[in-house]
Formats: sequence, C-alpha cells, structure tokens
Amino acid sequence: MIIARAHANENVAVFGLARSGISAVRSLVAGGAHVFAWDDKKAMRTEAEKAGAAVVPFKDWPQIKALILSPGVPLTHPKPHDVVLAARAMGAEVVGDMELFAREIRPDPAKPGRAPVIAVTGTNGKSTTTALIGHILSSCGFAAEVGGNIGKAVLDLSPPNGKTIYVLEVSSYQIDLSPGLVPDVAVLTNITPDHIDRHGTMENYVAVKARLLHQTAKDGLVAVGVDDSHSAAIQTRLASNGGAEAIPVSVGKVLGRGIFVLDGALYDAQGQRATKVMDLASAAHLPGAHNWQNAALAYAATKPFVKDARAIVSAIADFPGLAHRIEDVGLIGKVRFINDSKATNADAAERALVCFSDIYWIAGGRPKEGGIESLGAYFPRIRKAYLIGEAADAFAKTLDGRAPCEISGTLDRAVVSAYLDSRKSQAAQPVVLLSPACASFDQFRDFEERGDAFRAIVAELADQQVREAS
Repeated sequence: MIIARAHANENVAVFGLARSGISAVRSLVAGGAHVFAWDDKKAMRTEAEKAGAAVVPFKDWPQIKALILSPGVPLTHPKPHDVVLAARAMGAEVVGDMELFAREIRPDPAKPGRAPVIAVTGTNGKSTTTALIGHILSSCGFAAEVGGNIGKAVLDLSPPNGKTIYVLEVSSYQIDLSPGLVPDVAVLTNITPDHIDRHGTMENYVAVKARLLHQTAKDGLVAVGVDDSHSAAIQTRLASNGGAEAIPVSVGKVLGRGIFVLDGALYDAQGQRATKVMDLASAAHLPGAHNWQNAALAYAATKPFVKDARAIVSAIADFPGLAHRIEDVGLIGKVRFINDSKATNADAAERALVCFSDIYWIAGGRPKEGGIESLGAYFPRIRKAYLIGEAADAFAKTLDGRAPCEISGTLDRAVVSAYLDSRKSQAAQPVVLLSPACASFDQFRDFEERGDAFRAIVAELADQQVREAS
C-alpha cells in the first residue's frame, strides 16, 4: 500500500466506497488523516468503518480540507453531485485517489531519482496497452506496478524501490480528479465518442484526454495513436508546444517519423530511416489491427526504459492477453466462443467483428449514443444476432433487413440459442461472439461480471456435451 501522508491530522472525506474509495480510506488513515466516509451501500460503509473511517452522511460532515471523490460520481455533468457542491461550499478541494498517489510518489516532479510513471488513456485499447506495457517491463527485469483503472486501485500498489515503474490506466473521470498527476510517459490510444453524459460535449471529453498529455513531464515522452482526427489534432498541438517529445503512432499509414504498422509488421521510424521491428503475427494473443496499435504504443512507451528492442519484441510475442478482450474461452465441436465483454461501445465491438467471419453475435445491454449503426459494414459477417438487455429493440430495428436477429433478452438464452444455431452451420469454424457494444449495467454489475457469466455458460455447455457423449 502507498500511504497518503499529505493530509496528516486533517479532516478528509471519501465519498464512494468501491475499490478505489476503500483503498483511499486505508491509505489516508495510515497517513494520519481524520477520515469521514459515506456510500449508499451498507456493506461498503461497514468496510470503511473497519478500515478506520468515521462513517457519516455527507450532510453531517465537519469542516473538511479535501474530498476524495469516486470516479463514478458526477463532478461536472449532467450536474455536480450534491456532495461536490457541499465540499466546494466548505472551500475543500475535490480530487481522486490518483491525485493522492501523485502527491505521495512525486511531491516534487523535478526531484531526481523518482519512480517513473507511465499513464495510459484513450477511449478503447487502454487496458490492453497498459497490461502489455507492464508485461514488457516485467519481462525485462523491472518491478512494474500496474493499476489505476485496471486491476489494483492505485494506492494499493507497492511503494517504489530502485526498479519500480508505475504503469497506470487512467480514465477520463480520473484525469478530471488528478490535476497533479505528472507522468514521465503518457499514452493516448484513440478518441471516439464515449461518456458524453459525464463530460457534456465531445469537445469537453477530448479536452480531458488531452489534459493528461499536457501534464506530462517536459523531459518525458508522449505517444499518440493518430488514426482518428481528434487524436491527430492533439498530436499536432503537442509536437509544437515545446513540452514532452511527442511520437505519433499509426496502423496502416507510413510515417516519416514515429512508430507505424504496415501489413502486420511493426516499424520504428524515429531515426533516419524506418527499421522493421517485428511481425505482429507472432503475437498470438494480439489479433487484429486494433491490437497492432496497442503493441505499437506499448513499444513506444517502453523503449525509453528498455534499450534492447529484441527484448521488447520477445515480450510482445509472449503476451498472454487480457480477460474479456477478444478472449478465446473455448471450443465445443467446431464452434469457437469469444468473450469480448469489454466492448462497451460500437467502436470497441468493431475491433472484434473485423477479426472473424461466420459470426453468431451476442449484443446489447445499456446502449451508448449512436447505437450500432456505425457497424453496418460488418453486418454481412453476421450469420445471426442475439440481442439482450435494454438495447435489444433498438438494435433489432438497426439490423432489420441487414442481418438475421432474435431478441433473446438475457445472456444465458442468447448463448444457448447461438450455440444451437452455430453448430448447424456449414462454416468450418463458426464463432459465437459476445461483443455487446453496450454498457453492462442493466443486467450486470460491470463488464467483468458479464464476461464471467458468458464463460460460465460456455463451460456448462461444454460439460453438457461431455455428459451426452459418455
């Protein structure tokens, strides 16, 4: 655990007691702060009390110096939560757990000998890129501490030693709450419309993503995926602002300077001429152009620390992949099952649809703005769609006349129906693909629970086939 000492002997409040909130309570208590905490869920309140916080509704808090806000609580849009307004009325700053981390690990960003921080943001691909960076660094002998918006809460990471490099996935919500986070390396994967309800406009969303890159240490490095217009514009501004070195990264486009992937081969064009680094076909768990972008960004982010490119290549090739991201969860007969539950918007689902043909597609949940209309080019790959959750009716209208579909309603019914249909297919290897293009919150706690449920249903189907065969 990283102990937050900046608020020793001060009244500090924590609102929202999920993974990052409870972590903040423990860290602040250990650092000597007087912590007041609240969450609507009784179980969370009980855990905070055990951790040493005074559990009190926010209307009854005393004067506080700071509010540590859960990233899930509205800070600005559609309007600030009442707890935010109350904190500001007291003159308290409103920050997140990642800001506490930044103040503890790097109270003076100019101080030599600090533990380096690599921060990864973007709409899609940031979890895989973060995990891949951590994997490369660990494979090359560093003590990579990976967390933030993925895995461990940032304050649950280990304190630094001489080989520590922190690799953090940072969401737009966390950037909003982390004005003092100064990474040595910042990575922007891409930007497509998402979380507009929490940022008000696309322009605000883009500005938040750009803020993390502008906060990067001036002697540091920024790697930007430039294959979308918003990210490309950010890269152009960064390249001329006199700050951190800005490296463009592209898939499918040759760059005069930067890192790019062409026909599945990774090239480094940061020197006088482009040099082929590796064939990404050797990275079995990084299929598709979107994962080529992830690999190229990870290469750019780790090269300042790992001088031997061959070591980076070896680590990329043996990366095991991440759960819920185009995860191959098994084969029953000729039918392959792919868990892509992390695809919570259409742009993310596109990354899976492009990887397969003969798809029996499970989609739906709580819809995002724009629905699935943008996926029309991939509908010919879909043999049939099985629609679940709140988006089912709207998705059925979009698919009408363009791909067969049924409204299954729930995930278990969808998986069983898709399997029964796919095993009758004439295709050599049909794919049952869970890539919902929706948030999970209508039927599941989060995308992990949804993906775990898919995996469990597939396992039960496999067991059933074994029983029937015996």
